[in-house]
Amino acid sequence: SNCFENVISLGMILDKDGKKMSKSRGNVVDPWDVIDQHGADAFRWYLYTASPPGQERRFSDELVGEVVRTFTLTLWNTYSFFVTYANLDDWSPTQDVQPEYSDLDRWLLSSLHALVRDVTEAYENYNVPAATRPIEKFVDQLSNWYLRRSRRRYWKTESDSDKAAAYATLYEALKTLAYLLAPTMPFMAEEMYRNLVLEVAPEAPTSVHLAEWPGYDPDLIDEGLNQDMATVMKLASLGHAARNSENMKVRQPLAEAAFVVGNAEEQSVVADYADLLMDELNVKEVSLLGSASEAVQFSLNPLPKQLGQRFKSRFPKVRQKLLELPADKSARKLLDGESLRINVEGEDYEITPDEVEVRAEAKEGYAVASEGAYLAALVTELTPELVNEGLVREFVRRVQSLRKDADFDIADRIHLYYTASEGLTKAIQSFEDYIKEETLAKEITAGENPEGLPMLQDEFDDESVRISIEKL
Repeated sequence: SNCFENVISLGMILDKDGKKMSKSRGNVVDPWDVIDQHGADAFRWYLYTASPPGQERRFSDELVGEVVRTFTLTLWNTYSFFVTYANLDDWSPTQDVQPEYSDLDRWLLSSLHALVRDVTEAYENYNVPAATRPIEKFVDQLSNWYLRRSRRRYWKTESDSDKAAAYATLYEALKTLAYLLAPTMPFMAEEMYRNLVLEVAPEAPTSVHLAEWPGYDPDLIDEGLNQDMATVMKLASLGHAARNSENMKVRQPLAEAAFVVGNAEEQSVVADYADLLMDELNVKEVSLLGSASEAVQFSLNPLPKQLGQRFKSRFPKVRQKLLELPADKSARKLLDGESLRINVEGEDYEITPDEVEVRAEAKEGYAVASEGAYLAALVTELTPELVNEGLVREFVRRVQSLRKDADFDIADRIHLYYTASEGLTKAIQSFEDYIKEETLAKEITAGENPEGLPMLQDEFDDESVRISIEKL
């Protein structure tokens, strides 16, 4: 059944500040205003995910709006992307090209079947948050990892086995989400089901709410692969954090990203998923750091509150002993979750990781970010070639923006005209083939901006440009 919601009893609804709603306080919210503004699906979803049934929960128009921004729109944009490109390529689940699944595809399908397993179990136990929150996490990874890492597979012109696998995998994920969301987001689920299922299988049940609940295949759930990809995503997140620490734009290519990985069993992911990491972080090479000390200066900060409570008057001597330890080796131990051993006045003590703060400062030439036993170090030195490529990526972004503003179709070929400052002109000339591929430009003409065409003018990185585009 898709009617689980009928047995759910919600707890007391509080306002956004956690106060009981009452007319005398003037903090009541008209639910119809919220439904008119954000829709019934978002209204329901917030109530299901905010806290377990029976418990108090805060409620406001803004909190429901956050559901739309962080979940509903993410899912809808992913669905819209699929529909747009599948229609463009005339793809359907019955197409003849045999898919050749990548590790990324196998990971998504593994995660999808694990999701069906977990959501089904949660519903059977009337555990509403466990039946809904994991869907949010899956949709986030579907959009911000799988789809972002797969976009080029849909863009390429040839309909090969790799492209077929990308379509089949994304289709399976979206179709399954329609079933999983039926009890909690009935309208969105119905819209997706009718388009994804009924359009290709008219003999299917006329509504998702009449369809069978999806099953899962335990053989497709690869926990090792799921863990590997979780590690890759963690390293990618640290790489982005390292960039942000030095205010280096993602569009600026860098020479290398090097990683320290939590334990030996996980280290192979850097080599196994090198292409993913290089593409995601926009670097030319990835590697394992032999030692974090190559890129980072570690120091220990004994925490007075924790150690002071434990050692009282002996704290100064304990602190001194800790500061005398080799910082790099001791820091790695603490980051790996191991304790340190010290001897004070003839007595041995064990100092735990939550009693000492590890501080990491990037050495010159590196941008660094760390979390526990994981660390990403990006080489920040820029060669002229890397600078030029960064300029070209900024140029391409502006061409794509102009295409969108001019309402060109995603498949339209264009003639690209530009007038640019000297440095940017040289960069564009060096990467002309790349620009043509990215912007679908059949021709690129320098030093010209014909009248009457969509035009954009901008300045960035001390360069200036005027871009015009013509549909061919």
